[in-house]
Amino acid sequence: MANLNTVAHLLMIIAGIIMYVLGSIGNILNICVFIKWSRPRTTAGNGHHNANQTNNSPLYLLASSIANLMVIIYPLLTRIIYDGFNHLISPNQVILLCQIRYFILHTSDLMSLTCFCMATFDRYLITSRNVHLRHMSTTRQLTKIIILLIFILISLHSIPVAIYYQVSSAGQCFISSSSYQYYYLYILLLLFHGILPIIFLSIFGSLTYKNLKTLQGQTHAHVTHDKQLSRMLFLMSFAIIISSIPYCMEQIYEVMYTDSNSQQSSLVYLLHIISLILFYTNPVSNFYIYFISTPNFRHELKKLFHYNKHTHHFVHNQIHTTIT
Repeated sequence: MANLNTVAHLLMIIAGIIMYVLGSIGNILNICVFIKWSRPRTTAGNGHHNANQTNNSPLYLLASSIANLMVIIYPLLTRIIYDGFNHLISPNQVILLCQIRYFILHTSDLMSLTCFCMATFDRYLITSRNVHLRHMSTTRQLTKIIILLIFILISLHSIPVAIYYQVSSAGQCFISSSSYQYYYLYILLLLFHGILPIIFLSIFGSLTYKNLKTLQGQTHAHVTHDKQLSRMLFLMSFAIIISSIPYCMEQIYEVMYTDSNSQQSSLVYLLHIISLILFYTNPVSNFYIYFISTPNFRHELKKLFHYNKHTHHFVHNQIHTTIT
């Protein structure tokens, strides 16, 4: 089944490079938008809140986008090199291509998923008709502390990944501790990267969608923006759930059926590549889901590019005037 291996390598190269470019651009633009949206709300002269600055969700989405960019810049790039070009790792590359890579991958991906779950939970609180639930939404200062604590805890949790990853005689990264390998597979991969986010986003995504339906008749500017932001998170939650299920199934299959013959192994390898591509669609696709689903997000991008164009035009005219 050499043809299947060739298809798998080509698929990883082509899809991986496209995802790398689109994901890098998308998350950089996400960061620019969420930096503006995460600023404190201001009050306009008419007494209404500025609809482009709402609550804590943009803070969580900003942290999630930064983490997604980290996943794309290094782990996705090295994955293209591994599976696309069939690169074999030498022992002197173990720190850079195994230990640091998997530390960044799991720290950043868990950071992204956790912050996205927190943003979804915050949207559920904000859109609830229950006053007590709405008051549970934290202050901006506390939200920043929560994000920092999430990063510290996940980083500490990922330290064993950097310790136990080594290079095999076949030039592949592997976990040297058999006991930690079970924890890595069942707890870190299946539970933290798969089952828990799927359950959490399924529950609170559905509850948020239910809350949104109760806001159908409200047309105030800040309510409209909150509805768009909540809908954007709901659609992204659905995308995360859909892309995570094949990855979890592939990991379970890998453990249960280790005695595959060569023909099955080629097919399993192709399915492994497909599940990896789906796994990396999470950090890549968020910008495009936000852009398609949310008019306010598109409007903010237009303002961003218009501002940059206006600034460039102003500076160019100033330079021209000075030279003249």
